[in-house]
Amino acid sequence: MKRILVVGEINVDLVFKHCHALPTPGREVLADDFCMTPGSSSMICAMGLARLGNPVAFRGKLGADNWGAYCLDALRNAGIDITAVQPDATLRTGVTVSLSTPQDRALVTFPGAIAVLRADEVDDALLANADHLHVSSYYLQRALRPDCRQLFARAHAAGLSTSLDPGFDPQQTWASDLLDTLTEVDLFLPNELELAAITGRDGVLAGLRALDNGRTQTVVKRGQLGCASLDQGQLLEVPAFAVDPVDSTGAGDSFDAGFLHAWLRGQTLHDCMRWGSACGSLSTRRTGGTAGQASVSEVDALLANAP
Repeated sequence: MKRILVVGEINVDLVFKHCHALPTPGREVLADDFCMTPGSSSMICAMGLARLGNPVAFRGKLGADNWGAYCLDALRNAGIDITAVQPDATLRTGVTVSLSTPQDRALVTFPGAIAVLRADEVDDALLANADHLHVSSYYLQRALRPDCRQLFARAHAAGLSTSLDPGFDPQQTWASDLLDTLTEVDLFLPNELELAAITGRDGVLAGLRALDNGRTQTVVKRGQLGCASLDQGQLLEVPAFAVDPVDSTGAGDSFDAGFLHAWLRGQTLHDCMRWGSACGSLSTRRTGGTAGQASVSEVDALLANAP
């Protein structure tokens, strides 16, 4: 099995489910349910990979606080190597509050330690003990971002393959430095909104062709529409799988885990996309990003019964 190093952000998700309305200034609303779950794109992807049986190590930063202790326990209990995750008393762990109604949801995030990890803090020893490097939340990781391309280049020089999930840009500038970073990325995993914003192109096919740099395989996540990619210049689409969804939090990160699980085992692009779609779909069965993540046997059963 390929050893995977995930470099990224750590935070807690506080999920208020079935809010009677989204709050407005001066008003209080009630929620029918609440849970606290591991959050952040990087954590959710790492835990999904570990759930599928992959050896995973994590490099990130968090505070020496109760939120940080909760995240460390979650990573440790998932079987993830957290040797490179050391609590820092000068930092505060990030927290996201998710408020959902049947029609929509709103997120409020305190970034905390998310923004401070630098590329030079991912040392050569960490890369030497891995076969693949995955980075999530390019735009949130402000200290990592300027040298992210160099980090990927170092990984390639050490013999690793690489992948990147950009995440949303809270500033909505979608600066073009990402395109330069992609020259050192093997696998790029945006969602449909991110693809359109990064490329400035309407339509999935136009966006995929705009990112076709001769090296990077881009796979775009489309929610209930499944996913799409270019296969020898032609559009390849794979549908999502029918489940009874409870919460879509982190479904794209679980997609990443499923796709990478298959991709690192040399499966075809089409089969990797099916694995990604299966893991993304199955993750929506429970509240939060990690509680419903799939095992290999669950994915196998879903794929075996799919058309």
